Formats: sequence, C-alpha cells, structure tokens
Amino acid sequence: MTPFPPRLRKLMLTLHVTSSVGWLGAVAAFFALAVAGLTSSSSQTVRGAYLAMDVVGWYVIVPFSIACLLTGLVQSLGTVWGLLRHYWVIAKLLITVAATLLLLVHMQPVSHLADAAARAAPAGGELEGMRIQLIADAAAALLVLLTAAALSVFKPRGVTRYGRRRQREQMPQPR
Repeated sequence: MTPFPPRLRKLMLTLHVTSSVGWLGAVAAFFALAVAGLTSSSSQTVRGAYLAMDVVGWYVIVPFSIACLLTGLVQSLGTVWGLLRHYWVIAKLLITVAATLLLLVHMQPVSHLADAAARAAPAGGELEGMRIQLIADAAAALLVLLTAAALSVFKPRGVTRYGRRRQREQMPQPR
C-alpha cells in the first residue's frame, strides 16, 4: 500500500492518538470508580460508582478500544511503519487486540455488579472478590495501555524479516 498523503496521515494519527488517550483516561476513571465503590462507606457512593462503571465501560472504554484498534490498523497500512515491518508495531497490535478482547470479557462482571448495585448497594463482604478484581483489572489495564503508549513514543529498534525484505525491495537498484 502506498503511504497516505500528509493531511490524511495527520488526520489518522490524530484519531489514533485521541482514541488511545481517551481509552487510557477512561480506564483511569474506571479505576477511580472501582476504588470508590470498594472503599466508600456511603451506600449512595457505592451504588453510583458501580452504575457509573457500567456506563463508562460500555459507552466510553469499549468504543475507544475499538476505535484505537481500527485507527491503528488503518494508520499502520498507510505509513512507512507498516503493520508487520517492525516488532514494536506488532507488539502494539497484539496488546491492543488482547486488551480489547479481555475488556469485552471483563465487562460481563461489571454489568453483573451494576445490576446488583441497582437493586441495593453492595455492602461489606458482598461480592467483595469481584469488587477487588475490578480494581486489579483496571490497574493492569492502565499498565498495559501505558506500555503501548511507551512503545509508540520510543519505537524500539527491531525490523522483522518481512520488514528487512521490504526495505531491500525499496532500495534503489545499482545499475
């Protein structure tokens, strides 16, 4: 595929960075809500936290994760980095796919907890294991997303065999 014209490349980069940063920020908010839901002594705060986590998860985090994956794929196909030329791009792709799939699985217990909170605020040890797991999962997601961001910034060296072959093909041939 030929590289995108500069304006399209910048647009795609803007969309990708925006969705990535949005995903990271939404997970940070989710983490804060999970901590509040576990530690608050106010039943209203606990109920509100778990209900908000469900909304933030389904209507903010999931769409941002999918947008990040799609814009990353499109951008990789239209830039010099390519999709399979550099190990850091492959690592980011695998991180994003795995994180998105795990997120979709993770949202099921979030919805379950939100349903329970809609009836009455979970108190004390009620669903405590699930409530602690939400904090651990959100913290892990933050670490994973920060790792993906670091890969984007530092772009560690390492060209795949396919990338080396493409580089050789693009070199001017001696006459």
